[in-house]
Amino acid sequence: MLEVTESALVNLKDFLAEQKKDSTVRIAMKSGGCAGPALELAMDKVRENDNIFDHDGVSFVVDKKLIVICGAITVNFIEEYDDRDGYGGGGTFAVTSENYISSRNGSCSCGFRSSGE
Repeated sequence: MLEVTESALVNLKDFLAEQKKDSTVRIAMKSGGCAGPALELAMDKVRENDNIFDHDGVSFVVDKKLIVICGAITVNFIEEYDDRDGYGGGGTFAVTSENYISSRNGSCSCGFRSSGE
């Protein structure tokens, strides 16, 4: 149900150590505006309706309803490089799901509504 790549796990552990955090990592849905909803990572506590997943000492929580909507979830870390100077430009976490996540009402947060065509 939850796959965490080695790269994501290493980078999450580094981030938690740098921040001196001993917290669970929540996978949650956020409003994505015109792009639609998206999955994100956040520091949070365990709640009653959560499934808990442990990956090499890092605890992840996902609401049970979100798992039904998303299906299998993958957390990855994508390296980014700045080719101008040859040095790494950092990276970002990417959270994807097996199932397409659509907004329920077909509208975006900027007020436009999908025509459905």
